[in-house]
Amino acid sequence: MKGINARTEDPHSTRTDWKNLRRLFPYLWEFRGRIMLALLCLMVAKAATVGVPVLLKHIVDSLDTEKIALQLPIVLLLGYGALRLSTGLFNELRDVLFARARFHAIRRLSSEVLWHLHQLSLRFHLDRRTGSVTRDLERGTQSLSSLSNYFVFTVIPTAFEILLVTGILFTSYQPQFTLITLGTIIVYVVFTIIFTNWRMHYRHLANKLDSAAHSQAVDSLLNYETVKYFNNEKYEVERYADTLNQWEQASVKSSFTMSLLNFGQATIIALGVTGIMIFAAQGVVAGDMTIGDLVLVNALMLQLFIPMNMLGIVYRQITYSLADMDLLAKLLEETPEVKDETNAKTLAITQGAIRFNEVSFSYTPERKILDKVNLEILPGQKVAVVGPSGSGKSTIARLLFRFYDVTEGSVYIDEQNIMHCTQDSLRQRISMVPQDTMLFNETISFNVQYGNPQASEQQLLEALSLVNLDALIAKLPDGLDTVVGERGLKLSGGEIQRVAIARAILKKPNIIVFDEATSSLDTNTEVAVMNAIRKVTKNVTSLMIAHRLSTIIDADKIYVLEFGRIVEQGSHTQLLASDGLYSQLWALQQEDAQQERENE
Repeated sequence: MKGINARTEDPHSTRTDWKNLRRLFPYLWEFRGRIMLALLCLMVAKAATVGVPVLLKHIVDSLDTEKIALQLPIVLLLGYGALRLSTGLFNELRDVLFARARFHAIRRLSSEVLWHLHQLSLRFHLDRRTGSVTRDLERGTQSLSSLSNYFVFTVIPTAFEILLVTGILFTSYQPQFTLITLGTIIVYVVFTIIFTNWRMHYRHLANKLDSAAHSQAVDSLLNYETVKYFNNEKYEVERYADTLNQWEQASVKSSFTMSLLNFGQATIIALGVTGIMIFAAQGVVAGDMTIGDLVLVNALMLQLFIPMNMLGIVYRQITYSLADMDLLAKLLEETPEVKDETNAKTLAITQGAIRFNEVSFSYTPERKILDKVNLEILPGQKVAVVGPSGSGKSTIARLLFRFYDVTEGSVYIDEQNIMHCTQDSLRQRISMVPQDTMLFNETISFNVQYGNPQASEQQLLEALSLVNLDALIAKLPDGLDTVVGERGLKLSGGEIQRVAIARAILKKPNIIVFDEATSSLDTNTEVAVMNAIRKVTKNVTSLMIAHRLSTIIDADKIYVLEFGRIVEQGSHTQLLASDGLYSQLWALQQEDAQQERENE
């Protein structure tokens, strides 16, 4: 099985980290007061931390005298304890103050990204892989929390501590102490950045493969029945394992190079501390420094390089988070293909008349789906569009909903060009019953009321009664609270379609579109669903995209599509009399129906 090319694919070659940070900064800036107060607590905590070894020096020096026999340095010891307590107190205050800003930013960003994804056009959602998108969304929103944590809890505190330590060394001791400290820090930072950037390819690749594996797993579970139908459990697991194998190799290389990085950092720190201690010991021997000074310098170095060691890890994590944020930023950069005009009007439907005027459409330039289609539906009419597979029937429904904009021509509702109207006002007045109805893994009540969340219980019951689902619900132990399962798998095909019809009519639309709503049903179920359709289409303009011609014989008008063009139009009786394509399709379906009856 073909895997992902580890050598050629680099999903982060066009990263723009500063741009991404600027875009996400406002999510935190909303709580700038809390953040500033948290930073103040941070500085106080760090000042107390650095004050501990300074006070320890004075305690050691005071104990290294004959006065110790007469009096303990009780004030210094109490001050030492107070500084230790202050460090913990102000660190905790910093955490408490910053928590609100961090979690609010995650909530706001997550909500806005989901809103943005829902605003993107149908083409994006047909091309996307749900597993990868959800993984990128999860890691991207967490990256905001991680970056804010790293900067507030590690980067800024460490930078402030470096300033305090180098200030003490510069003002109290010989210049070589400051030079060795700064030199060690510079070498450490440069080494960390260069080495981390070199090894980031393995992390990027591991992330990509992790998303790919997650997407494959989600796809295989969503298509559980298909996997079972074709006995492909082993194939799915092998495909998943193949991607995980590539992920394993990339992750092992990432781990190995991280160990090399850690060892290099430890070597730099060891050399720096050793150099400092040599000069300090020489100062004590020469009488230029006290034992307390030696203790202070040693404590300052250890105190400084412990967070410096963490800084190396944090830099890697920041780089990882920036990589995750980049994936989220690319999602936010996606723009809707279908956009409202600047001065788009609210669609006002009074009658529900529909007109396609010379409409042409292509998904890609190479293949024209519709070619100069002229179609008209009068208010309250039931009009059907039929034709062979691939003739462009479902595309008509998508254009009516403005999932795509027409390539040429115009679509009118009550003589209003829908391209000049807002998408929201358009879709508020039209309902759709698709061929493959997708139900939420929620209750029957939730799925029906999804058509109009503000509908009353009485309106809900009326919609269910209209599609003859009230009897079924009465038999169910949990009634309306029955959970329908993933994609509605606990219901039969006919029950799912009737739930979809009830949901559509609860919206109280002016226009209803049925996109091959009965094509996957057996004959008996089809009759029940068609009875429901006849009830709900009274006094409503309806467009029926149909494959089974038996379901649209009562239509006021039938348009026959072939290769994207309307080749016939008329009533069922008129089209049969014309002995054209419709008549041929009718004859073929009648023969199929006869064979099915004979085989029963």
